[in-house]
Amino acid sequence: MDFAFDARTGELRTRLLAFMDEHVYPAEPVAEEQRAALGSPWDTPAVVDELKAEARRQGLWNLFLPDGEYGAGLTNLQYAPLAEITGRSPHLAPTATNCAAPDTGNMEVLAQFGTDEQKKRWLEPLLAGEIRSAFAMTEPEVASSDATNITTRVERDGDEYVITGRKWYISGAMNPDCAVFIVMGKTDPDGADIRRQQSMVLVPRDTPGVTVKRAMRVFGYEDHSHGGHAEVVFDGARVPVANLVGEEGGGFAIAQARLGPGRIHHCMRLIGMAERAIELMCRRAVSRTAFGTALARQGVVQNWIADARVTVEQLRLLVLKTAWLMDTVGNRGAHTEIQAIKIATPRAVTGILDRAIQLHGAGGVSQDFPLAELYASARTLMLADGPDEVHQRSLARREIKRYL
Repeated sequence: MDFAFDARTGELRTRLLAFMDEHVYPAEPVAEEQRAALGSPWDTPAVVDELKAEARRQGLWNLFLPDGEYGAGLTNLQYAPLAEITGRSPHLAPTATNCAAPDTGNMEVLAQFGTDEQKKRWLEPLLAGEIRSAFAMTEPEVASSDATNITTRVERDGDEYVITGRKWYISGAMNPDCAVFIVMGKTDPDGADIRRQQSMVLVPRDTPGVTVKRAMRVFGYEDHSHGGHAEVVFDGARVPVANLVGEEGGGFAIAQARLGPGRIHHCMRLIGMAERAIELMCRRAVSRTAFGTALARQGVVQNWIADARVTVEQLRLLVLKTAWLMDTVGNRGAHTEIQAIKIATPRAVTGILDRAIQLHGAGGVSQDFPLAELYASARTLMLADGPDEVHQRSLARREIKRYL
């Protein structure tokens, strides 16, 4: 395993770091000011569109997509240090570079499983940043950590599918530019194989019978970076059979193919969040004095900073190993490592952010620093893409199996 940057990664990394310094960080307060003046909290601040135009002009666009036909054609190992950099400003940089969830996962699904017509209608405008999308899987009435519990029905009626069900925490659904949902529901609820009961269909947002009922907050935040999270009702919504993604009964497999890259992308960005937290901790520690001594000279503060650095270095190596395995032996061969980073990274980064908040005192929980919002994002990732306990259960079973 060689984790040194190759020439292309090094060049992109240099350009992306400059883009962050020159454009993204200065835009953070501007975006907040503009958002406060907008008529809707979900409208896009003008500075975000300016950032997207600049990122595209600089070639810092669709870096996440390994398919060279549609994206930058980077491997997971090449993309990892770039995603880490954007993670330092997770509510602006991923969107600015068209590398924000849930669009990334949806574009990967369409690139891998979409028909030519589906790619032309939905993938191309997503790649161009002209529209946004949402992924509708989680439901409020069942434990959605077990995807086989999903109750939304996708029933065939002639040359149409009829979708009925209720979803929530549907990322991207509040964004006014959201044009399409990828909906997971059951086409064969009584099928013998519970992993072949589900299918995925493309549902345009303006389809009759689709109602975005309300925004779902995350620790009190609206989470603008993902286009918000919503409760969505599908009441007899009809779409053509041609809107099926892949094959009937293939929804579970598609979901797994989608979630593997999504999990590592989240972990890459989380490391960037942790690096930003360490930077803020150090700046705070050297600039504040309590009881006649700089915070930087306090042993407990030094321990927090040292422990954070050790933790980040450990996590980065594990994420890079996982990226390398995904590139060399595929997602299935990297299954254990994908689960390991999904368990370890949000948990550890949440701890680092917690210490950073503590070091900032009241400022740490205020809107004057990004720490509280970063904490909310990191803590949420202990639930998103499968809660930690599900991954622990699966990982433990795989370990124990060798001894049975």
